[in-house]
Amino acid sequence: MAAASEPLDPALQSLVAFWRDAGVDALYEEAPVDRTLTQPKPEVRPIARIAAATAAAPVAAMSAARAPDVSAGIAEAHRLAAQAQDLDQLKEAIAAFEGCPLRYEGARQAVFARGNPQAEVMVIGEAPGADEDAQGFPFVGRAGKLLDRMLSAAGLTERVFITNTVYWRPPGNRTPSPQEQATCAPFLERAITLVRPRILLLAGGASAKFVLKRNEGILALRGNWFEWRAEQGGIVLPALPTLHPAFLLRQPQAKKKAWADLLSLTERLDQTPSEALQTET
Repeated sequence: MAAASEPLDPALQSLVAFWRDAGVDALYEEAPVDRTLTQPKPEVRPIARIAAATAAAPVAAMSAARAPDVSAGIAEAHRLAAQAQDLDQLKEAIAAFEGCPLRYEGARQAVFARGNPQAEVMVIGEAPGADEDAQGFPFVGRAGKLLDRMLSAAGLTERVFITNTVYWRPPGNRTPSPQEQATCAPFLERAITLVRPRILLLAGGASAKFVLKRNEGILALRGNWFEWRAEQGGIVLPALPTLHPAFLLRQPQAKKKAWADLLSLTERLDQTPSEALQTET
């Protein structure tokens, strides 16, 4: 009983007095409980984990089954592209190509190109849209009509060949993925070899970043000259990124920048009229 006669801590005495004066004269539990402690979340039962994994397994298996073999598709694209001796054969090769997953995601047909087959400038966009998918030619919708007006104003109508980095419309007009672009890249490179342009005009961020293998956004890339190098054949060409006409429809104030890009392009064409396709040795 000696412990009971020991004086209480002054701070504890003050706290007890406070609750007594507040009218607290009973306890609900025999032992004190710290209500400020946070209880850890109960661990998931193993059976729940097993059920979740079992439910996800068929979905994962189906996704893996549908996932395209990118390397096999690229190899087949190289084979078909190399066999094409002119643009008509290249168009047929693209139409017969089954290695791009976009072909099976709602696209009506392959959309290859339009324009002068001996053009000095190759315009490379991102992907076909709904109008292009319906008509079978690139840049024929609202954005395409704006592009045609800009090219006409710059005196380039008869000097361009227009295509895209992929040849089937992505669902919902989304941006094509780098894997989809890589699958179609052998056809694009073969088109450049057959047309033999002097300059590449890259319309939009997805086109510029993929063709030039750069990570910057289009606002940082546009208006600057770069060199494009073919993966096969040693071809080197000057390339100019610019804003996509679809972006200009949403941001009309940016048309001034796109027009400056076209003036830079025409100036380069006029300064070196005899410039030909360069080939590294």
